[in-house]
Amino acid sequence: MKNVKKVLLVMCSVLLTVSSYGQSNLLNAKTPSQIGLKTAAQLISDNDKPLAYGYVHDRDILMGKTVWEIIDLSERINFPLYFPIDENIGSDRRSLYTVLTTAIKNGKITEVYSDSYFNTKKSYKDIEASLSRIDTTDAGREQINSGMKRVSPEYILRSDLTAQDVTQYKIKGFWYFDKRQSELKYRLLGICPVTPDVYTMNSDEKDYIELFWIFFPSARNVLHEAKAFNDKNSSMPISFDQILNSRRFNSVIYKEENVYGDREIKEYMKENAQKQLLESERIKEKIRNFEQDMWNY
Repeated sequence: MKNVKKVLLVMCSVLLTVSSYGQSNLLNAKTPSQIGLKTAAQLISDNDKPLAYGYVHDRDILMGKTVWEIIDLSERINFPLYFPIDENIGSDRRSLYTVLTTAIKNGKITEVYSDSYFNTKKSYKDIEASLSRIDTTDAGREQINSGMKRVSPEYILRSDLTAQDVTQYKIKGFWYFDKRQSELKYRLLGICPVTPDVYTMNSDEKDYIELFWIFFPSARNVLHEAKAFNDKNSSMPISFDQILNSRRFNSVIYKEENVYGDREIKEYMKENAQKQLLESERIKEKIRNFEQDMWNY
């Protein structure tokens, strides 16, 4: 009898977990607007927060190394960070770029900076000019030259950066060896979308820029609420916070902190992509080997 109770308890726990991760009220909704709505009891019982980082004292860090990496969104393993580029498939399906820019616009993410060292802070107004471009056609310029005060709307061209234009993400993180737990760990510090310059996005030769840098710990609540698509089980989506913290992506190191002003790999491995990749792997091995060497006597 006790075993039966235990089995039922485990089954109930699993069902509750699945229902909390899937689309709420999907099977009970009478209209599409009711999909995603939680009952009052669900809202009370939910404790859906990102897993808190544990406190790490500086003297517990035996080794530390800051690295910068590039996540190429054309790689299949990185698709959950890129898609969907179409925002008409549902309010619960958004790309990482859309989640970040919308949160910045709504004031949910405020720790936005111009570089990876988080020196110069930026507001949404500061980056808005980089997100869209407004131009006029030749016919519109003729209207201006003729003395007209207003240009006809059909002669005004507006180009906006969308999720489809994001080609890469740059991330900054800190690898450290925690001597208290005897483990090599990683802490993500910043994330940056890389997009074409809005003034060159329609040309053959595009200039790619770092749009903005976000201090990652300040954006964890927003990224935890936003879910990425799980190709294996759509009833249990994965949050962007989980994907990034668990490093469920492929990336290449393009810079490490060094005495030469944190110069990039391409600055001393010039015009040789193969050597740049080998140098990136060498840096990875150097960090991993530190943990392995700790167990050699």
